[in-house]
Amino acid sequence: MPKRAVLLVNLGSPDSTSVPDVRRYLREFLGDDRVLGRPAAPLRWALLEGIILRTRPKKSAHAYEEIWTKEGSPLIVTSKAVQTKLSASLGKDTPVYLAMRYGSPSVASVIAQIARDGITDLLLFPQYPHYAMSSWETVVVRVYEELARQAPSIRVQTVQPFYADADYIEALYAVSAPYLQKPHDFILFSYHGIPERHLRKADSSRAHCLTQADCCATCSPVHATCYRAQCLATTRALVKRAQISPDRHSVSYQSRLAGEPWLTPYTDYELKRLPQEGKKRLLIITPAFVADCLETLEEIAGEGKEDYLAAGGEWFEHIPCLNDQPPYITFLHGRVQAWLEGQTPTDTQALQMAQLAS
Repeated sequence: MPKRAVLLVNLGSPDSTSVPDVRRYLREFLGDDRVLGRPAAPLRWALLEGIILRTRPKKSAHAYEEIWTKEGSPLIVTSKAVQTKLSASLGKDTPVYLAMRYGSPSVASVIAQIARDGITDLLLFPQYPHYAMSSWETVVVRVYEELARQAPSIRVQTVQPFYADADYIEALYAVSAPYLQKPHDFILFSYHGIPERHLRKADSSRAHCLTQADCCATCSPVHATCYRAQCLATTRALVKRAQISPDRHSVSYQSRLAGEPWLTPYTDYELKRLPQEGKKRLLIITPAFVADCLETLEEIAGEGKEDYLAAGGEWFEHIPCLNDQPPYITFLHGRVQAWLEGQTPTDTQALQMAQLAS
């Protein structure tokens, strides 16, 4: 009889807020060529080791200190809670494993445990609603690499990006609804940014993404690997479900690195601009993240709030991510149940998607 299991994979976090632990984490994270990818490998290594890892770890360590809890990293703590609750909902016949793309628990160690436990069929569930080579794709590729190395006999299927899945949108709405009822002037949808270069690389046609102003509004097969098109699709779906007026919301992108153009408009710029337009009461939602983390808690709910209020805003509230709330557990359970019933897209389709941008 097949022995089935689920593998949840998220980004990861340093083991602690110490500078050495943060440096170790950033070395693995920024050393992934699907994250930076430029300049070429020898120069990228020199940039990383010679400049970035000499200065950034101390600053990042301070940022992590701002959000760290008694239990540890919020992302890890929340992800473990999701694992526990999903496991309870599925029952003992379908174990749920958790790995992080960077840091601990590592993909390699968890795949080793999966192999020891005699799992024959695995559902890989990247915890990213949208496709990007620096998030969804790098998780899929890394897990497949370790499976090929350690447990090639395990059959694996992969949940595709669920950015417009009706049940995911319903979960977003359920978590957002209490906040949407509060008096506000405007809602900002802030997604994690990526370099424009990544969009062009993921465009298999090499003739659609960023070639015209409305490329994301023009239906195209390349939207299967277009991060921006998928972010806008999530926004449209939630706006429709929540009946948000077109003139009371906009989209922006956060967490950029210097050195090349990233998706615009930039969230930090928008937080300083919106109060000048009379939008004094702001709700901000971060749908690219399923669990609150450094980018939502420190960058948005912390620094972002300070910037907005300093620019003349009067009230600011960040809508929490889905985290381990019941609507998200229900969504995850539904997708796993679909797999158990043979309804999930195959691993071949997942690999084809990943290969488009490789």
